[in-house]
Amino acid sequence: MTTMTEASVREFKMPDVGEGLTEAEILKWYVQVGDTVTDGQVVCEVETAKAAVELPIPYDGVVRELRFAEGTTVDVGTAIIAVDVSGGAAPEPAPAAPAEPAPAPAQEAEPKGRTPVLVGYGVAVSSTKRRPRKGPEVAVAAAAQAVQAELNGHGAAVPAAAPAPAPAPVKERPLAKPPVRKLAKDLGVDLTLVTPSGPDGVITREDVHAAVAPAEPVAEAPAPAAVSAPAPAVAVYDSARETRIPVKGVRKATAQAMIGSAFTAPHVTEFVTVDVTRTMKLVEELKQDKEFQGLRVNPLLLIAKALLVAIKRNPEVNASWDEAAQEIVLKHYVNLGIAAATPRGLIVPNIKDAQDKTLPQLSSALGELVTTAREGKTSPAAMQGGTVTITNVGVFGVDTGTPILNPGESAILAVGAIKLQPWVHKGKVKPRQVTTLALSFDHRLVDGELGSKVLADIAAILEQPKRLISWA
Repeated sequence: MTTMTEASVREFKMPDVGEGLTEAEILKWYVQVGDTVTDGQVVCEVETAKAAVELPIPYDGVVRELRFAEGTTVDVGTAIIAVDVSGGAAPEPAPAAPAEPAPAPAQEAEPKGRTPVLVGYGVAVSSTKRRPRKGPEVAVAAAAQAVQAELNGHGAAVPAAAPAPAPAPVKERPLAKPPVRKLAKDLGVDLTLVTPSGPDGVITREDVHAAVAPAEPVAEAPAPAAVSAPAPAVAVYDSARETRIPVKGVRKATAQAMIGSAFTAPHVTEFVTVDVTRTMKLVEELKQDKEFQGLRVNPLLLIAKALLVAIKRNPEVNASWDEAAQEIVLKHYVNLGIAAATPRGLIVPNIKDAQDKTLPQLSSALGELVTTAREGKTSPAAMQGGTVTITNVGVFGVDTGTPILNPGESAILAVGAIKLQPWVHKGKVKPRQVTTLALSFDHRLVDGELGSKVLADIAAILEQPKRLISWA
């Protein structure tokens, strides 16, 4: 490739579309090789550990190469598409001098400039070449040469091969990107023992995965006559009767978060069964109210409002635990999370500053949140900063459950199915609309008394919704 061609081709690298994400899966390409693209045009959709996101290209040009196929997981900072910009944006100036044939090990190459990627996503290094390392071996070699020169200057005869063994015990730090280093750490792989296959001796994810699989070839070569002590059997799966689904993206992040939450925060769950007949009647009345025209009005709306009022009456429940500082952080705002099941897994977007919203505003926010989640368009920002969560298991016909806290939050309310049940009302057994509520909370932040007060307040409001007026 000539210098002119290199200058006219821009590489768009996988950005960090969240906060500290290390990889993303390419779900769909919207362009093909030869297509013309313009600045701001969406070229692909990717799925991170938090959400599906559409990526716009930051310059004009013609697509020359799609580096990865759909379904491929790519590290942040890796070039995913090459675009020829010779007919659009001005190319970057070519290097002042052509590449030198073989730079000396101790000479440091000048780093190339940095190219802006996406607004808010930072910048990415425009070249994948790594500068020569000034590692221990170079330092040892330089020291050896200095000693040689010093001895020669005093007339001492030094064998030419004498300095050679010096670098041997020095251990070079392997070349690998941060996500690959993290993967190796998670899998317990020593990178110094991994054979690199990437350009310039860089260790790739595949190299790390290959390093944890050496047990398989060993098992394939059993001892000639060692039948009495057979080697561990290699796992065999019936592909005709079993389907294996890779855990990645949102589902993988959710699994890791739930494990962290379950084994970090001491959970306590309390239950209450309540007559919500009056609340159900109020829902029907609000559906006819002109203030709610075009809005989604359902029991979840009033349950959410009841939780907000209960938090206002018991503000200590709205907090988080700072492990590093060993402090309780009391929140003076409520970012109300709503657990939503989507094709990509469970996500928990939240309504920012829900405590300040009127009932119609809360209804509008809930409707928008659910619609966006079902379309798979929830942004990472919408899932950050939650303080408390509601999960509605009743939509599946389930009576109740013991929900796990969303990481960093103090409480989660599970709402069971609302059913007609025999209930003692005004001294007589009558069919009434009844549901069971379950409140899980972090016992480091919320003791039994506080948790009980919050749950009792929610139940009291749903039993007598006029308390929304008297307690709000």
